Amino acid sequence: DRYGRGEAPRLARDMALPAIRFPNEVVIRVHAASLNPLDLSMRSGYGATALNMKRDPLKLNSADSEFPLTLGRDASGEVMECGLSVSYFKPGDKVWTAIPPWKQGTLSEFVVASGNEVSFKPKCLSHTEAASLPYVGLTAWSAINKVGGLNKENCAGKRVLILGASGGVGTFAIQLVKAWGAHVTAVCSNDASPLVKKLGADDVIDYRSGNLEEQLKALPLFDFILDNVGGSTEKWALDLLKKWSGATYVTLVTPFLVNMDRLGVADGMLRTGVTIGSKTVKHLCKGVHYRWAFFMPSGPYLDEIAELVESGKIHPVIDQVFSFSEVPEAFLKLEGGHARGKTVINVIDKQ
Repeated sequence: DRYGRGEAPRLARDMALPAIRFPNEVVIRVHAASLNPLDLSMRSGYGATALNMKRDPLKLNSADSEFPLTLGRDASGEVMECGLSVSYFKPGDKVWTAIPPWKQGTLSEFVVASGNEVSFKPKCLSHTEAASLPYVGLTAWSAINKVGGLNKENCAGKRVLILGASGGVGTFAIQLVKAWGAHVTAVCSNDASPLVKKLGADDVIDYRSGNLEEQLKALPLFDFILDNVGGSTEKWALDLLKKWSGATYVTLVTPFLVNMDRLGVADGMLRTGVTIGSKTVKHLCKGVHYRWAFFMPSGPYLDEIAELVESGKIHPVIDQVFSFSEVPEAFLKLEGGHARGKTVINVIDKQ
């Protein structure tokens, strides 16, 4: 009902059943959902300016139209109802999805999604396992494939560096580029190194054991860097790329929504455009590509991820599972950081 920290989320027992408003939508009964760092940020009001503009571009509703706001982006569950133009799904189908942040989320018994945001759940996964993958999978897919340009045809033998490798996006990204034949260097804390090695990382660097920049500079140069950390790493990480070879640095830590919250829509978009433009040109002159990436909701991309899961190349990495009544505790767990995969919520007990 309001933005805040630990006390902000509450269980609402009298929410209306979500209704189909457009013919391409489906209602999903949620069996399991999961938490992402974005949920922590949205709980505190991050991105509210841009997201409210997307929710209500003509400002037809009151200023507080986003409340009550349901968090949660991932869902695995069962189709309950389909809009008139939905032909791929029918009631009873087992599906998974990642809902964009301007829509009501998945920490709920029912959620509405567009048909093109939904995909058939891999049969080899339980709902609990499946709920851990869509948001991080699509975020990594966006960064590596759509923005970074890597795919199963051109990735073999490429040297890939993943900063922040033990979280949800990092653990997925390791498996994805390994499935495509890359050589992976993963940066994480020492206690996470067994996990990332098990996922296929060729080299593991402990960021706590000495100067990370110096450790990485001692290695051969990279073709691709995925940065889940941001901050000061951006100042030196691009020097680790091969020059004039099409090497690309992609960061998932961008000031886009922060700028709009702080400066308003028009000035925020202008500031963001100037920032990305100047950084892109500056690094292009040095022979490397600089890019920002964002989560993209997509049923077709989830179909491709499902194929990799079914073939055994991608496995869910789950840190801890909570029941629906334990969502506040799950948020506390996520706040603690140092994730080893995903925090999953069993919305209904039967899996």
